[in-house]
Amino acid sequence: MESLMSSASARADAMLDGANGTAGAAGIADGVVGGIVAGAKVLVIDDSNTIRRSAEIFLRQGGHEVLLAEDGFDALAKVNDHGPELIFCDILMPRLDGYQTCAIIKRNPRFAHVPVIMLSSKDGLFDKARGRMVGSQDYLTKPFTKEQLLRAVETYRCKTP
Repeated sequence: MESLMSSASARADAMLDGANGTAGAAGIADGVVGGIVAGAKVLVIDDSNTIRRSAEIFLRQGGHEVLLAEDGFDALAKVNDHGPELIFCDILMPRLDGYQTCAIIKRNPRFAHVPVIMLSSKDGLFDKARGRMVGSQDYLTKPFTKEQLLRAVETYRCKTP
């Protein structure tokens, strides 16, 4: 099992490292266009279509650009291609879980500054601590409200360089 996990992690690292360098930290705008704060580019990673679509609706209503991914591998490709300013990441997903996905993103210097907020239906202290250990900035418990999601975007998007 450990070998399988490290193999998946190595493949995922290669997805981000094999990038051509056109996206990422240098390509991320500061969120201000002509003195007006623009919507953030937000990636939502969750294997539940219901959660992805709910988050998409809430974030679009808040004026944000939304990218969706259904698992960690799909997410890593989108991080590389689109350079999101903020990532919401479910913990329990097939193939590559949220902890592994977050750790891989944070290990890559091009994306280490991107805030990651973990999503889970569990509200346990262990889950929150483990999320912090892999580099997440915060933790939201599902189901979340529109206000919680938008507040998280406003709190964390400003912390990107």
